[in-house]
Amino acid sequence: MFRAVARIMRTPDLRKKIGFTLAIIALFRLGSYIPAPFVDYASVQTCLASASSQQGLYDLINLFSGGALLKLSVFALGIMPYITSSIIVQLLRVVIPHFDALYKEGQSGQAKLTQYTRYLTIALGVLQSTTLITVARSGALFGTNASTSCSSIISNDSWYAIMLMVVTLTAGTGLIMWMGELVTERGIGNGMSLLIFTSIAAQFPSALWAIEQSNGFELFLFVILVGLVIMMAVVFVEQSQRRIPVQYAKRMVGRRTYGGNNTYIPIKVNMAGVVPVIFASSLLYLPALVAQFNQPSDGTEPAAWVTWIQNNLTSGDNWFYMVLYFLLIVGFTYFYVAITFNPEEVADNMKKYGGFIPGIRAGRPTAEYLDYVLTRVTLPGSLYLGLIALIPLAALAFFGANQNFPFGGASILIIVGVGLETVKQIDSQLQQRHYEGLLR
Repeated sequence: MFRAVARIMRTPDLRKKIGFTLAIIALFRLGSYIPAPFVDYASVQTCLASASSQQGLYDLINLFSGGALLKLSVFALGIMPYITSSIIVQLLRVVIPHFDALYKEGQSGQAKLTQYTRYLTIALGVLQSTTLITVARSGALFGTNASTSCSSIISNDSWYAIMLMVVTLTAGTGLIMWMGELVTERGIGNGMSLLIFTSIAAQFPSALWAIEQSNGFELFLFVILVGLVIMMAVVFVEQSQRRIPVQYAKRMVGRRTYGGNNTYIPIKVNMAGVVPVIFASSLLYLPALVAQFNQPSDGTEPAAWVTWIQNNLTSGDNWFYMVLYFLLIVGFTYFYVAITFNPEEVADNMKKYGGFIPGIRAGRPTAEYLDYVLTRVTLPGSLYLGLIALIPLAALAFFGANQNFPFGGASILIIVGVGLETVKQIDSQLQQRHYEGLLR
């Protein structure tokens, strides 16, 4: 292992790529601490210290921004608008035939889809920054238990000040998107994923320190051990796949013979990744947001439906929220896998190039077999995602951790997934130069 790291440092090209990636990550983290214009930094720090541990509504966005959201920094929106726009463009392939045609065009079509994703990211940045500033002005950004001074964290309410803040936060989102693309092109690859990884990893020390301060050193060690076991289990499942064997018949093209080789179709246990967790969290976020904006301003008792939502859908420490969250993740897993993996398209491509699954006829029987396997492999994958996502909620219920508990949910899935992919990237680049990679 140490010799592999030494080989990385002795390879000039790879060393430059890693150095460039680390420099971009450092700039990304620096922007998370620079406050946006007209934001009272001292008041924000006071509100962060006095706010409830159940900020609930904004936990997921704050997690992906590396804590920058609640600090109202120039990178407050983080990478979330880009993630949302990427998912929307991917889903639109099913609805809009033009998008699906662009996807099948190859590199030129992919470039156009990427451009659409960028435009949509900026539009979502404007929308989300406007919402964030509105919530910050109302004093509800830090939860219902925050002090009344949290409604005055913006020092200037003039229209030009609000416009400048919206432009700044949107420009911060655009800059993050550009930095991620730079890492993909000139760094070690997976730029957007690495920035998300950085944001989540930055929250780990504070989350673990809070557990040690509130529950003692013994529970802190127990959490570390449980976290290592969970991480090993996540690595095992993320690497698990069902390999469907495929054989290609030999065919003559001119004087050359093509095909005749054996390969396989890898169907991962968790094909959906972390997307179902994001979908479920976003859907549960909507009723809580509606209830928040229907709070009476005169201090009277809110409506019965608002009270019910506040009691059942704003915090993860009750059974109804946990069950609904789990069922939504299972449902969204099947939904997303059905959109991203089309058995009929795979069967048609195999038939076109003379491929077949041993014992299965080409064409429709192959598509039905692939759908049969996919449905059954997705079941344990969806249950696994639901259980992993419930770990922070269980920690919140049992020993009062916040919903950003480090060893569970979207955080552990992204940390492990991006970590494995980055190691594979470095390993492949080492093998190109030394014929011996980072992994053995």
